[in-house]
Amino acid sequence: MDVSWLSDPSAWLGLLTLIILEVVLGVDNLIFVAILAEKLPPHQRDRARITGLSLALIMRLILLASISWLVTLTAPLFHVFSQPFSGRDLIMLGGGVFLLFKATTELHERLEGVDEVKSNGQKAYAAFGTVVAQILVLDAVFSIDSVVTAIGMAEHLPVMMLAVIIAMMMMIAASKPLTAFVNAHPTVVMLCLGFLLMIGFSLVAEGFGFHIPKGYLYAAIGFSVLIEAFNQVSQANRIRYLNRSQSLRERTANAVLSLMGSKLTSPSADEGKVEDSKDAEAQEAFAQNERAMIHSVLTLAERPIRVIATPRADVHRLDLSQGQDAQRKVLRDSPYSRLVVIKDGSIDEPLGIVARKDLLTQLLDGGEMNIDAALRQPLVLPETVSVLKALESFRQHSADMAFVVNEFGSLEGIVTQKDLMEAIAGEFPEEHERHERPAIMALADGSYDVEGSLELVTLEQHIVLGDFEDEDFHTVAGLLMDCLERIPREGDEITVGEWKLRVTLQKGNRTERVLISPLANLDASI
Repeated sequence: MDVSWLSDPSAWLGLLTLIILEVVLGVDNLIFVAILAEKLPPHQRDRARITGLSLALIMRLILLASISWLVTLTAPLFHVFSQPFSGRDLIMLGGGVFLLFKATTELHERLEGVDEVKSNGQKAYAAFGTVVAQILVLDAVFSIDSVVTAIGMAEHLPVMMLAVIIAMMMMIAASKPLTAFVNAHPTVVMLCLGFLLMIGFSLVAEGFGFHIPKGYLYAAIGFSVLIEAFNQVSQANRIRYLNRSQSLRERTANAVLSLMGSKLTSPSADEGKVEDSKDAEAQEAFAQNERAMIHSVLTLAERPIRVIATPRADVHRLDLSQGQDAQRKVLRDSPYSRLVVIKDGSIDEPLGIVARKDLLTQLLDGGEMNIDAALRQPLVLPETVSVLKALESFRQHSADMAFVVNEFGSLEGIVTQKDLMEAIAGEFPEEHERHERPAIMALADGSYDVEGSLELVTLEQHIVLGDFEDEDFHTVAGLLMDCLERIPREGDEITVGEWKLRVTLQKGNRTERVLISPLANLDASI
């Protein structure tokens, strides 16, 4: 064997140059292998990738060892309208058409969002042999191109073989991370398919005798890669910003709610169409009450307990300073099983609670009520505690009622187990509440008649007014008060987004009912 080239500096320089060229020319092959490997089950992808590239190496070495035969491929076999066609031209034509077909098919599947699935709903994977065979077909085309380049760049056969081996080993090492990166980024897959279309077109053109300088193709590919790099950096920065601006709970809730056809935050303008399509699919898969319950559960940690509490003004109380007759009348008329006990008419600091059945038992047994003996101390919660923490406190203390107090210790309202259940599953009207209007009523014209105390979180399950997550108010009445900067009056109106809110019933300082109408309906009626 002639080893004189080992002492020739020009041979080593040619080897380095040829390795670089072989790697550059092999990028097309790598992209094709990365896309085809995705068609296989995960446990077969590495084997297909290594098998395909290894066979490509063997094919190139065989072609290099058959230089005399390879040279004959450039000899014309026949002419069509004075255009000569050699064996190499036919191979380029066949490979180009095949590459155009595969790239177009893959693009169609991704643009249409169509994946092959089995009858059981699982993804259908391609056969191992089919994928390897497709890799080999393109290997044959790319190998001829690579070997022709090697013959033109070097004079010594060992130099050519060594360059091909080193370049192919580098490609095998780079193929796994490249495949993982390409398949993890859908936009990169589309870009790679665009590259394959360009390469397929250039092969077809070369087969017809129109030589397209590779520099033009690689310049276009390099520019596209640069733009895509900017795009990936932009997406990474956006995700990093969202991660900083939202807690892990919020991000998890948004992810789950988006699958359910709901969301905690409104989508951006460029995501609107995608979100609409997701919502439509979710509405088919999940019932309205299912989505509402999931939404309620995932927002428990953000909702303060005071928004679900019965306000102090509505609390039924038993005053120790009253006479027995007055107390018995309250006991007889109250529809609730428990009453708050106060003294001297002040509800700021209640003494505790009593169960009606305990007092009735006393009356039946002895004829006299002893409220002090029946008095119990409920759970006490600060008004700032979340519904989720309140639920845990109820569980730990086996409580069925809690006082909600402000920072000064004054009573703001009471919360029962029923209130906690309604915060998750919606209203459970009792017998005495059935004559009352529900908290939210959908009207025929698309408007909503709602209670002023209705939580905005609950309202968001029907309409989207806006993002009030960082605001201090949590109810419709709170929104009105914040916008008006005063206590609302009957007939007051405000506009929020695409909706107009009008106070229809006001009792003193308390907003009882609000009509929420879409602006589109109001404009149409003018």
